[in-house]
Amino acid sequence: MTVTFISNYINHHQIPFSNACYQRLGAGFHFIQTEPMEQERIAMGWQTDGTSLPYVVCLYEEEARCRQLIMESDILIAGWTEREDLIGERLKAGRATIRLSERLYREGQWKAISPKGLIRKYKDHTRYRKDNVYLLCAGAYVPSDFHIIRAYPGKMYKWGYFPETVHYTFAQWESLKPFGDTLEIVWAGRFIPLKHPEFMIRLAKFLKEKRQLWAGREGGFQDFRIHMVGSGEMEAELKRQAAEEEVEEKLVFYGFRKPEEVRKIMEGCHIHVFTSNYLEGWGAVVNEAMNSGCAEVANVQTGAAPYLVRHGVNGFVYPEGSFEKMAEKVLLLAGDKEKCRKMGRAAYETITGLWNAEHAADELLRFAKGILEGKAEPAGEGPLSPAPVIAPGKMYGIMMREAGF
Repeated sequence: MTVTFISNYINHHQIPFSNACYQRLGAGFHFIQTEPMEQERIAMGWQTDGTSLPYVVCLYEEEARCRQLIMESDILIAGWTEREDLIGERLKAGRATIRLSERLYREGQWKAISPKGLIRKYKDHTRYRKDNVYLLCAGAYVPSDFHIIRAYPGKMYKWGYFPETVHYTFAQWESLKPFGDTLEIVWAGRFIPLKHPEFMIRLAKFLKEKRQLWAGREGGFQDFRIHMVGSGEMEAELKRQAAEEEVEEKLVFYGFRKPEEVRKIMEGCHIHVFTSNYLEGWGAVVNEAMNSGCAEVANVQTGAAPYLVRHGVNGFVYPEGSFEKMAEKVLLLAGDKEKCRKMGRAAYETITGLWNAEHAADELLRFAKGILEGKAEPAGEGPLSPAPVIAPGKMYGIMMREAGF
């Protein structure tokens, strides 16, 4: 079997999955990079030597070879690229294709009324609804968006990003994450409005003001520290707010760090707070933090949260970007070390047992083989399991009912 994955560029979120595919298929696997990485991503530490990997082919250097791979591979995985013309040629030829997409309508599904947009969606997706084309949904709200345009009925499956998975023995995990007196909280990302880093300044003030509710409890933490990993346009304002609220001693600002350095910081923390809003398609830092053994507290509006977080088991989700609900969950964990420890361990096992590149590659190749044999079967859970169509406004309520709350 030959498989080609086409996307804008390869990065540290895609390399582990691609490596796993290459290990299984050898010369039968290729990744087509359609454009060089943007300077902004390079400045964030995303630069890799990915183009030197044996399976990577650059469209802007070898277009003829890439066109051949796109048309002749048994399976094409079509990710994010402006070169829809190349994918369209294969679809018109009726060749088996697996689409991979984040949300169509991050800013609101009301945008689906745009006639121009609907025409484009029809050309790229809807007209192939009955063909040999399937959709990997990189986020829990992707199925709802594609359902609106009537694309891929019964052929949408859970997917996501799969950063490098690190395995620890239980002893290693315990030594990395001592449960002493100080609760270590980590936030990581760009300091931009959609990610709401200002919530962490408010959280520091909240925990400081509510100290008497958690710091004196038996089995709870006695103090806290918030690690802010990243940078961006809001950094100066965040530091100003921290000083104004008199919590600057509770926050550590690191600036942008390389992915491996971010993971080291996460390994020493107990909770990861993910405050991005609905504009965040997935949120790979959630994978990384959970793999690092952090109990997750995440906004349900983000793509990764409903797939990765089991409310009350490996973390908590909170509704509609509510600071109050987020702070409430952090406060609960601050007062209960054992709950925090158990959730962190469960978070680690979610990634190492199910949501990782090796498992995703196995499921993808199993599913692809089924497509070629005319009997594609979804997975029972995790990657490649059926992706339910759930409207954004109903997700939190459904998750609460499933969790028994």
